Amino acid sequence: MNAHDSERIKGMLESLGLGEAVSQDTADIVVFNTCTIREKPDTRLAAYLGNAAARKRNRPDLVIAVGGCYAEAQRERIFEQYPFVDVAFGPGSIPHLADWIGAGGLGVSSGRFRTHEHFAADLPQRRERSFQAWVQVSMGCNSKCAYCIVPAVRGREQSRRPGEIVAEVSALARSGVREVTLLGQNVNSWGRDLAPDLHTEFGELLRACDAIEGIERIRFTSPHPKDFREPVVAAIADCASVCEHIHLPLQSGSPRILKRMRRTYDRDRYLRLVETLRGAVPGLALGTDLMVGFPGETDDDFAETLAVVETVRFDSAFTFIFSRRAGTEAADMPDQVPQEIKHERLERLVEATQRIAAERNAERLGGIEEVLVEGSSRTDAAILRGRTRRNTMVNFAGSSSAGSFAMVAIDGSTSTTLRGREVSLVAA
Repeated sequence: MNAHDSERIKGMLESLGLGEAVSQDTADIVVFNTCTIREKPDTRLAAYLGNAAARKRNRPDLVIAVGGCYAEAQRERIFEQYPFVDVAFGPGSIPHLADWIGAGGLGVSSGRFRTHEHFAADLPQRRERSFQAWVQVSMGCNSKCAYCIVPAVRGREQSRRPGEIVAEVSALARSGVREVTLLGQNVNSWGRDLAPDLHTEFGELLRACDAIEGIERIRFTSPHPKDFREPVVAAIADCASVCEHIHLPLQSGSPRILKRMRRTYDRDRYLRLVETLRGAVPGLALGTDLMVGFPGETDDDFAETLAVVETVRFDSAFTFIFSRRAGTEAADMPDQVPQEIKHERLERLVEATQRIAAERNAERLGGIEEVLVEGSSRTDAAILRGRTRRNTMVNFAGSSSAGSFAMVAIDGSTSTTLRGREVSLVAA
C-alpha cells in the first residue's frame, strides 16, 4: 500500500510541474512516505531525517515533508520532535501536499491528519513499470488485532465502488498494463460497507477484472483468513488471470495466542481454509506472515507455530518479532517476552521457513514456467529476471524484453528464487 501511495505522491508532484531529482542532495523538496507497523521503519526514518536536517542547515530553503502512517501516529509530536520538518500529512490526506505546494503555501508546522476523505487512487500516478500497476480497492481496516496500528493510522474500512475500480483497470489495460495487484488492508472484505446501496463482494470484483481484455495477471493483497469465503475461492479457481498465489497471514499457530491477538480464527479453521484453497487451485503457492514473541507466548505456543509451518509448508514467509506499538492493546499487555527469547525463536522460525521454501522450489526443477519479464538482473545485466504466476522471482538467460512473457526451463533454485533459461516466447 505504501508503494502505491508513493507512486501517487510522485505523480501528483509531477502534475504540478516538478521533476524527480537525481539524488536527495540535489532535491528542492524531500518527501518521506512512512510505515510504522513495526519499530524498524521508525528507526530508519530517524536516521534519514537526521541526514535531511544536516542538508537543510546548509540549504534553508530545502522543504522536508513527512507523510504516511508514522506521521499520522505521531501527529501530536512530529513538529516538536523534528522541528526542521515543514509539512506532515497522514495517508488519508495525501492530496493536501499538492494543495500546499501548488498554492506556494509551504510553511513550518503545516499538517493534515485523519481526514481519510480521499482515495490515493484518485491522484495521478508515476508507475515504476509500465506493464504492472497497483490498484487500490479499499483503505482502512475494521479488524481489531491487538498488535496492529493500521486501524488507528488508516481509519475504518472504506471500499471504492466497483465501477471506479473496473474503469481504472480498463484504462490501465489500454495503456499496456498486463498485471495488476488489487490492494486493501483487508482486501477480501471489500464491498461490504457499500451495502445497502450496493450488494457485492470481492469474488465479483475478481471476475469483473478478469473479464477486462489485456489484463493477463491479477494478484491481490492482503486478505484476512476470517473473510476468505466461498465466492472468493470460486472466483480464484475460475478466473484465468488470477494468479496461483495467495498471501494468507497466519501470525501464530497457537490457538491461545491467536485468541489473545484477536485474530478471530483458530489454527483448525486456518488449516481447513488451506485445504480448501489447495483443493480448489492446483499448484497454489501460499505465503504468510508469522510473528514471534507476542506477549504471553510460551515455548509450547511457539512449538505450535513451528508445527503449523511444517504442516502447511509455505512457499514464502515474512517473519517478524513482535513490536510494541503505542496505542495498541498488546503494547500494555503483561508477560512481555524478553528480547533474547524473541530473537532465538525468530532464528528457529526463519530456519524452518527457508528450509521448506527451498524444498518447495526444488520440486520445480525440470519444469517450464511462464515468467513476466521485469528487466535485467540487479547483479548481472546479461541475465533477465521476472516472476512466475506463483510470485517466485526467476533469473534466466534469454532475449525477451521487459513487459513480455517468456517460457523458462527451470534448472536451479534457492529458498527465494529460481534459475533457468528461456525456451520459447508466449505471444506478446
